[in-house]
Amino acid sequence: MLISQKAQTILLSVLGLLLIPLIAMQFTKEVNWTFFDFFVAGGLLFSLAFSVDYIFQKVQNKTNRLLILFGTLLIFFLLWAELAVGIFGSPLAGS
Repeated sequence: MLISQKAQTILLSVLGLLLIPLIAMQFTKEVNWTFFDFFVAGGLLFSLAFSVDYIFQKVQNKTNRLLILFGTLLIFFLLWAELAVGIFGSPLAGS
């Protein structure tokens, strides 16, 4: 087996999430993602999923684990929001 069962689960979960905008694009013009959008979203989701998995494996103290997970999720959501609508007006959002 080339990749572990856990990695396969993460891969299929991320691909399943990316199917949502792909299917939505077939029914509405309001969802207009390019290949680059799918690439960036996939990278963000893979990074988040593998980071959370790594945190669960390596951090044993529950309080520290929750704090690190909270920080990781906060960074993910802020980056996602910045890329989506440019809440900070940084060059990442294209503004």
